[in-house]
Amino acid sequence: MKLPEKYCERMKRLLGDEYEAYLKSLEEPAACGLRVNRRKAAPDELLQAVPFSLERIPWTDNGFYYEDAAAPARHPYYYAGLYYLQEPSAMTPASRLPVQPGDRVLDLCAAPGGKATELGGRLGGKGFLLANDISASRAKALLKNLEMAGIPNCCVTAERPERLAEACPEYFDKILVDAPCSGEGMFRRDAKMAARWEEAPPETYLEVQRHLAECAVRMLRPGGMMLYSTCTFSREENEEVILGLLADHPEMEAVPVAPFSGFAPGFGDLPEAVRIFPHRMRGEGHFLALLRKADAAGGPENMAARKEASRVGDRRKAAGTDDARRTEKALSKEQLPEAVRDFLKLTTLDFSGGRFLLEREQAYWLPEGVDRHPGLRYLRSGLLLGSIRKERFEPSQALAMALGREGFGGVLNLSAEDPLTVKYLKGETIPLSGNAGPSPWRLVCVDGWPLGWGKASGAALKNKYSPGWRWM
Repeated sequence: MKLPEKYCERMKRLLGDEYEAYLKSLEEPAACGLRVNRRKAAPDELLQAVPFSLERIPWTDNGFYYEDAAAPARHPYYYAGLYYLQEPSAMTPASRLPVQPGDRVLDLCAAPGGKATELGGRLGGKGFLLANDISASRAKALLKNLEMAGIPNCCVTAERPERLAEACPEYFDKILVDAPCSGEGMFRRDAKMAARWEEAPPETYLEVQRHLAECAVRMLRPGGMMLYSTCTFSREENEEVILGLLADHPEMEAVPVAPFSGFAPGFGDLPEAVRIFPHRMRGEGHFLALLRKADAAGGPENMAARKEASRVGDRRKAAGTDDARRTEKALSKEQLPEAVRDFLKLTTLDFSGGRFLLEREQAYWLPEGVDRHPGLRYLRSGLLLGSIRKERFEPSQALAMALGREGFGGVLNLSAEDPLTVKYLKGETIPLSGNAGPSPWRLVCVDGWPLGWGKASGAALKNKYSPGWRWM
């Protein structure tokens, strides 16, 4: 790898005596990691189930190293959404934002979904995740990964951050801003990024990084927390962005990130932040800063102004939610078409809370706490249940993935070693034997974990696995 000369000079000033150790680390192979989907399996459960060797990543509770030759993306458990392939250091931001079940959470720059799927998993089905990416094409990949992870209580948008801030003032309890950056921490994994650095140095990204952070503050509730992260080393893109934000917003304060022995502190006046260096840890470069918004900042005048702003924001949110629900024509379960109701009775999902929508022959479930705000571009709202055609209901791939182990009244359970499993994932018709179920539909599972749907037709199962997801 040829590093730009100007970049090397910057790193010498940044690292001092550690610079040579940093250079030496770039000669070592990059680590491969996977993160267990806590919504579907416990880390120890997956550790026992997979046929390849895993080693725990010590600073996350559900991350593992694997050898590249293991090829976990070519195993049926990957298609069951049991894990997400993610660079080990990139697991850190979502693990250090203290998300709790019931929180309203925003991932502002969420594609392709590595951090969003973990945030959704930490919610445990309670609360609300809004996953946004300004690029509609990237947001589609994000949507697929959230569906594969089986997260029902989320919405996906493709919006500019200022539009979100206008629609959702002081709305979220937790916000992750994984900002676009010069990518200096990923040079070992992608030498092309090093080659592009001279064309797009750190200064290129400062305006968008500051804008994202500013919009996040506007959307954060008093008492809420936001985490700003990058995969770069530049002080301009990291500490200076955060220190500038803190200077402009006295209601915000930096708080310490949950520690690990290999973490380095932030530079200068931001020791609460964390830096990850590849010569100190088995991972790539990262920066994290955790911030909290005060419940009320400053003196009596400022406190009164903030209370009034909060009341205005609550009125806007209430009006927006009411308007959105009137527009969307929300339904109760009893108001759904009979074919949909009958099918949902065969699943193990608890539909007692939330509301249902019918839009263009498609049925959706928005769990309790999931809100839609008027004027935003939604790629998905809640869980797509399926389509209604000529009074018949066809379940969606997303519904299959949101179900628990063998979570349907009719199941075809295959083993990971069974050749029929790969045939199913490739979209082929497979043989069917056994007693008829309460419905012609079958939930095809691998060792109990859902993969998708099939429909019984005599002694065969018509393959209904999503074409865009197939094993290639």
